[in-house]
Amino acid sequence: MGVTTITNEFNCPIPAARIFKAAILDAHNLLPKILPDKIKSIQIHGDGGAGSIKQINLADDGPFNFIKHRIEEIDEHNFKCKFTLIEGAVIGEKIEKVVDTVQFVACADGGSICKATSEFYTIGDYTMGEDEIQMGKDIAIGTFKMVEDYLSQNPDAYA
Repeated sequence: MGVTTITNEFNCPIPAARIFKAAILDAHNLLPKILPDKIKSIQIHGDGGAGSIKQINLADDGPFNFIKHRIEEIDEHNFKCKFTLIEGAVIGEKIEKVVDTVQFVACADGGSICKATSEFYTIGDYTMGEDEIQMGKDIAIGTFKMVEDYLSQNPDAYA
């Protein structure tokens, strides 16, 4: 087994507490609303804290029906979460699991910095290609940018 680590860091004009609340704590309500062409619904099995399973039911025309994450950690004080992709999407013959860690750090200008790390645990001697790595980065950044856009257009949401 090998591990391929992808890191992303980008500035966000939204305060850390607000984007964390929208993108992480209330993602099960917000993401299907702002991405209806990609996400049909999100179900949480458990109380939403560590150990809970989050099932994301994807649009019918996509390559996968759903993906499941196990929430490993939610730290509301430090605006950080850690979750493991355990079923669906890239999980299968080549990838055993994906561990994602996301943290929003407050900036002096009132915005935040999003720091995201994805660890892909590969099976056997499989090595991820540059195209797969770039696709992973694009999906992660794209989702957070959609939440950022929604919050910018709706200044009272999650305030």
